[in-house]
This record gives sequence, C-alpha cells and structure tokens, in this order.
Amino acid sequence: MGFGMVLSAVIHGLQAEIIQVEADASNGLPVFQMVGYLSTEVKEASQRVRTAIRNSGVDFPAKKVVINLSPASIRKKGSSFDLSIAVSILIALGIVPQKAVENMMLIGELGLDGNVRKVPGILPVVLKAREKGICICVVPKENKKEGTLVSGIKIVGVESLKELVKWLLGQVNLKEEQNEEYMCLEKQQADKDFSDICGQENVKRATEIAVAGGHNLLMIGPPGSGKSMIAKRIPGIFPPMTLEESMEVTKIYSILGKLDPKAPLICRRPFQSVHHTISKSAMLGGGRIPVPGEISLAHRGVLFLDELPEFQKNVLETLRQPLEEHSIRISRSGGEYIFPSDFMLVAAMNPCPCGCYPDLNQCTCTPTQIQNYLGKISQPFLDRIDICVEAPKVNYDQLIDKEKHESSAQIRERICKAREIQMKRFQEEKISSNAAMEIKDIEKYCNLEKKEKELLKNAYTVLGLTARSYHKILKVARTIADLEGEENILSGHIKEAIGYRTLDKKYWGR
Repeated sequence: MGFGMVLSAVIHGLQAEIIQVEADASNGLPVFQMVGYLSTEVKEASQRVRTAIRNSGVDFPAKKVVINLSPASIRKKGSSFDLSIAVSILIALGIVPQKAVENMMLIGELGLDGNVRKVPGILPVVLKAREKGICICVVPKENKKEGTLVSGIKIVGVESLKELVKWLLGQVNLKEEQNEEYMCLEKQQADKDFSDICGQENVKRATEIAVAGGHNLLMIGPPGSGKSMIAKRIPGIFPPMTLEESMEVTKIYSILGKLDPKAPLICRRPFQSVHHTISKSAMLGGGRIPVPGEISLAHRGVLFLDELPEFQKNVLETLRQPLEEHSIRISRSGGEYIFPSDFMLVAAMNPCPCGCYPDLNQCTCTPTQIQNYLGKISQPFLDRIDICVEAPKVNYDQLIDKEKHESSAQIRERICKAREIQMKRFQEEKISSNAAMEIKDIEKYCNLEKKEKELLKNAYTVLGLTARSYHKILKVARTIADLEGEENILSGHIKEAIGYRTLDKKYWGR
C-alpha cells in the first residue's frame, strides 16, 4: 500500500488554481476510481493513464487505485491532469520517490503510447506556480517555450512519461530552462500598409485620430469604398505593445490554445474580424465554465465588425457594457468570471441595404427598408461610437493616381507622439488614453476657454446631443489637440470633433 501526491493546476477564468493530485494504491479489487468534482474529460484520464503507464514499460499491478483532485470545491476540466495523475500513481506504487517531486508542478496530456502532448493554458499555470513559490514546472516539450516566458521559475519540457520517470529517478538529465529577457519590439513590417489606400483622406484622418486616442470608429459608405481595407491596416499604425501588454494578450490566447509553439509571445496587436452570424456567447465568452470570447481576443487591439446592421441586435447591445467598463463579468453558480475587454471598436456599414443611399438616382431601397436597416442600430450603441465618418465612392482619378500616398510608418510616428503626451498626462491616473477618461478626468484635462464653451453649447443644443456624446466630443477634441502638439483645446479642434458626431444625425436623424 502507498500514497503519492503531486501538484497540478486548473484554469478558472483567466486565472490558474493549484490542484493537489493525490493517489492511493491498496490491496483489494483492481479498480481505478477518481473523485474531486471532475468533468467528463478528466474522468476519462483513468483509461489514458493506465494504458500510458503500461506502454511506458512499467508494470501496473492489480491494485485498488483511488485518485483525488483537491480541493473538491473547484470543478476540474481538461486533459492536463494526465501527467500528474500518472506520476502520483507511480509514487503510490513505490516506483518514484515522493521527494523527487517536491516543490514541483506537473502539467500535460498523455497519449496511450506514453507520449506527453501539449495542452492549453501553460502561461497562467506557470505564473501561478511562481506566485506560490514553486521552483520547477514540468510541461510538454511543445509548451516549453511558452513556459519560459515567465521569469523566476525553471521549466522542464518532457516528451514521454518514460523520459520523465528516468529524470525523476536521476537516470537521465533534462535541461532546465529559465526565462530570457524578452523584448517585445514590433520590428517587422506590417503586412498591409496605408499607402495602398487610394483617396479617402477624410477617413484616413479620422482613423488616425481614433487610434491616437483609442476612440471607437464607425465608417459608413457604399460597397467597395475601402472601409474594410482601412480597418485591416489599423493594427499597423498602433504604437508597439509593451511587454506587459504582450503578456496580458498572450495569457488569453494561451488559455484558448491559440499560441504558436515556436513563437508564443504575441507582439502584434490583435485584429479580430467578427462575422455577423456570431452568437452572444461567442462574442462575450461563455460556457458552463466560461472561456474568453472574441471581445477578449481583441484585448489591446482591434475588434472589427463589418456589415454592422447585419449583426443580431442583442449581440450589439451586449457590447455596450464592455465598451464602457473595459471588462466583461460573467456570473455562474460556481462564481463570477472577469475577462478583459480593452479594445478599439472599428465598425463598417453600408448606408442602406443596396448601399447607394443617399444617391436617390441609384438607390433602389424604399424609405421603409432604409429605416428598418438603420434602425437595427440603437441610439445607446451609437452614443458609444466616438467618431463617425463617411467613406464615399472612390472616383477613377483617385484610383489611377500614381502619387505616393502616406505610409503606415509615417502615420504611426505621429500617433506614437500623441500617445506619449497622453502617457505623461495620465501617469498619476489609472488610464493611458484619452478615450478612457472619466468625467473627473475630462474636467481636469479638457478645460475650455469662453469661446470654445459657447461653440460646444450651441452644438449641444442644435444637434440635440446626449451627455455621453458631449463627453465623447471633448475626448476626441483632446486627441486632435494632442496630435497637433497643442496644450489647450482650440475652436478648430472642437469643430472637427463635432463634425464626427453629425453623420449619425444625417442617417438616423436622432
């Protein structure tokens, strides 16, 4: 008879929880029993582990084996417990000494042949292990590079259970790797450049302002006017990600198993282009044990919604809270899950079902069709859009113009300067961009002279703006001033910012 205990972990939202994997082997009927609030895939580990141990050249005697995954209050899911279950059994059988796994965590899935296969969520698991003072993490060899993103802890990559057992017994040496300093510099050129865009100078200007201040952007125009082309080039004009931002994004992608094993650290801004058939749970994240959705995958980057009115109305309405709070809260019986959602929303749409409105000579839609089409987007949703800009049809002369257009690098340089101004301004605040300003921040950093106040007052009255729209105009005006290197918000900045709020009045008349 014997007892063995190994440390492992389970992903709970975006965090990892330490799990103790306990094994007891005793005389009795040869059964393999597992307890501890387990999902189906964890229960199936009994067959994988038993076969993997046998195929690794270890005799599995006819014993009564009981496995407990503690604490029992946390639901266990996934196949990442296989390796720890197998080693805890080998300890209970007296094949591996308990001392060999002291201060060590084991994560990995086992194949029937005993090979260790990669699993998602290694990064948050290793971060948790370091937090708890664990010295060594044993992970699948394919996940080793991801594990070494974390400093201050040794990572051992294993290919098979047999190899791991020999290492634990001191029969072979496995390289223990530690983190090297990662520099998240986006040196590689963007795949798509703004110099490819013909015409649309107003849209480019609006896009530059939107990125410089982290503002949400809506482009309205006929099919083929370049809305999607511009949207796809937006990540190329963002400032480079900091190492902290990269680790945040990498953690999310790690949990979903979306990392490249050869280059796990994400250094490019995410760009999530979402199809209009997406469900509410896929957008926000969900499931019995919730996992991040498309909104969280766009964290620190861009969420692009093409054909905006084609999205289900309830899906669009669910975006309102994440756009304001930059986080998503999902409640389940097992607790509350919080996922990050600090992204820039970029949306594109046609002005009507046929795409030709307001050109009444070509538009084939009835007033009712246009009204129903535009009516799919509510006023509260529009209020959360900082900048609305029209993308007119590109004429022939613009299309064949051989003049060299401004590149993404040139635009990005101006944006980086504006962002530096904002970083210095908000160094004592918990925000980093103008779009994230709260009312108290607006009152502090968006002071207006009498002339500018009168201008904004007239616009508020004539356009019938809401309080939220009023604050959005001030935020955008602050960004325009930053791009021009102006300390104070001037009338020209206010006028341009107001211009980006008049387009919704043109189409929706609200």
